[in-house]
Amino acid sequence: MRILIVEDEPTLCDQLERAITAAGHTVECASDGITAHHLGDVEDFDAVVLDLGLPALDGLSVLRRWRAAHRNMPVLILTARSAWHEKVAGMDAGADDYLAKPFHMEELLARLRALLRRLGEHASAQWQCGPILLDTRQARVLVDGMPLQLTSHEFKLLSLLMQRKGEVLSRTELSEHIYPQDGDRDSNTIEVFVGRLRRKLPAGCIETVRGLGYRLVEPGCAE
Repeated sequence: MRILIVEDEPTLCDQLERAITAAGHTVECASDGITAHHLGDVEDFDAVVLDLGLPALDGLSVLRRWRAAHRNMPVLILTARSAWHEKVAGMDAGADDYLAKPFHMEELLARLRALLRRLGEHASAQWQCGPILLDTRQARVLVDGMPLQLTSHEFKLLSLLMQRKGEVLSRTELSEHIYPQDGDRDSNTIEVFVGRLRRKLPAGCIETVRGLGYRLVEPGCAE
């Protein structure tokens, strides 16, 4: 998943980035409202962690502009514990959840997982495709009950394929979800990661759709 973190306090932003990246997501950060609004307006993110007290443009204004432009990605807002009015205003502006500062990182990760599950059909933290089980809470993968060792890029790639199993995903789309920065993106390397995943997963799980991209299917169910 691609997550946008909008937080102007450098230490907290770094802590959020490290924790969310460790959970298997691709992260981009913005430290002011103008940058955040631009990123959320032109890039596709699966969720946003949005602080309300931002320089240049406050978080509520950013959120209102996104919603007015029909940018409907889930947004978790961060507020000061005493600012109850900010919580109400944030929810009215279109936030999906809020968390008061200070908070425990595990709670933030749990709330983020809940928001991401609402994106699709997944009702639990465990996603299944045939013998493959991906546990989003523990960031691990099992095949026929046995742990599978994956690199961070391989895990991110498999996570997106699992979330949208049966759908054809282009190399460009996969690349955007793996690499946080435009300059790092190279759709050709996706072939390398797909090849590595194929060697680790049961035969037939990842199907190539010529000229379009890849999709994850249950073994024996490829079209």
